[in-house]
Amino acid sequence: MHVIQAAIPLFFLCIVLELLWSQRTGRRIARLNDALSDLSCGVLSQLAGIFDKALTLGAFIWVQDHFRLQRAFAVVAEWPNRSIFLRSEGAPPWAVDGAALGAWVAAFVLVDFCYYWSHRMSHEVNVLWAGHVVHHQSEEYNLSVALRQASIGKAMTWVFYLPLALIGMPWQLFVVSHGLNLIYQFIIHTRAVGTMGRLTEWVLNTPSHHRVHHGVNPKYQDKNYGGVFIVFDRWFGTFQREEEEPVYGITKPLRSWNPLWANLHVFVQMARDIRRTPAWGDRLRIVFGRPGWRPAALGGPERPPEVSRETFEKFDPPVPAPLAAYGFAQFATALVAAFFILRAAAQGLDAGLAAATFFVIVALAGVAGVFERAKWARPLETARLVAIGVACAILALTGGASTLLTWGGVAFAGLSLLVLWRYRAALTEVELAPIM
Repeated sequence: MHVIQAAIPLFFLCIVLELLWSQRTGRRIARLNDALSDLSCGVLSQLAGIFDKALTLGAFIWVQDHFRLQRAFAVVAEWPNRSIFLRSEGAPPWAVDGAALGAWVAAFVLVDFCYYWSHRMSHEVNVLWAGHVVHHQSEEYNLSVALRQASIGKAMTWVFYLPLALIGMPWQLFVVSHGLNLIYQFIIHTRAVGTMGRLTEWVLNTPSHHRVHHGVNPKYQDKNYGGVFIVFDRWFGTFQREEEEPVYGITKPLRSWNPLWANLHVFVQMARDIRRTPAWGDRLRIVFGRPGWRPAALGGPERPPEVSRETFEKFDPPVPAPLAAYGFAQFATALVAAFFILRAAAQGLDAGLAAATFFVIVALAGVAGVFERAKWARPLETARLVAIGVACAILALTGGASTLLTWGGVAFAGLSLLVLWRYRAALTEVELAPIM
């Protein structure tokens, strides 16, 4: 199992502990609609990983096998690819292999260095920003935001790690180091920790530093790109100390809980701008220039406005409590289904897994529509629940699965339909939030 997937139970435990801290201190740091949107994006990212992992990891292994420096220059030593603990006969269990330890430390630091540039370019190149923006859309800052990951960006940023393959880093060291890097970043997405001491704050990326990175305030934008270490930001001029607490989000609020729209909206805006721009040079700059750049014909470059926590209005459409409970229950079932899909995908893909993945994605979109009070959520959710109920009934009658499970599915779908239609009058919004 992938390092990140193995850590998922720990992630949810930490989220619960953070919520308990919030309740005890009286600080409201999370909202159900926002948190479910974060987690939906995370689920979608993990499902996308089933299909893009072969590309990203396969390219790394291919480059490492065919073009590493050690193949061209015999004097360049191969990387040790073994445990840091000596396994020789007679060695005590705590004995350390110095060469292996050095390789693991070097791999961890170099992965973070590549992450810095990958992350920085994802904020400075518009097409890369389109793939990364998902992580910044939440207007809250808590541990669930850490799980709000993009589904498309990974297909573009893997190239920043190819230098590690060229210097011969074994893919096992890369995968584990990259996974540990991301796990570390999870714990810094919190407001429960202030500053952590002068030395720690100087060397490591901390919650204080990363809150700055998520700030939409002009002085905080495009700062603090590091994953584990903040020293790269200090060296390359992108460091900013936290002064007042940031306003979180993006300069043009998404105003939607839909994980599909969250991943696509900047790409859609780019396509619209390109279509209205006649000059090919300007079209290329829309794609590869800085986010916010637009030609004079479209109004010129956009400047981020000043914001304050006192006047900033968060996207928070009110939803009746029973309908919110409905949305939470649908998300929970989609989450369980995604967990089993990810486990099964380790054995290989088939048509059944692809169909299950499709239904999970539809469910996540439907949950978002319910919390947006979108009119389109009613027919979408009705069709989905009817399909689930019919499928479970057929399986129950034909003995294709556990009777208890399948009839439970029929009952769940039926009860969900009753709640959905009882409160259908609340689903009144017609359109997705516009980009502009």
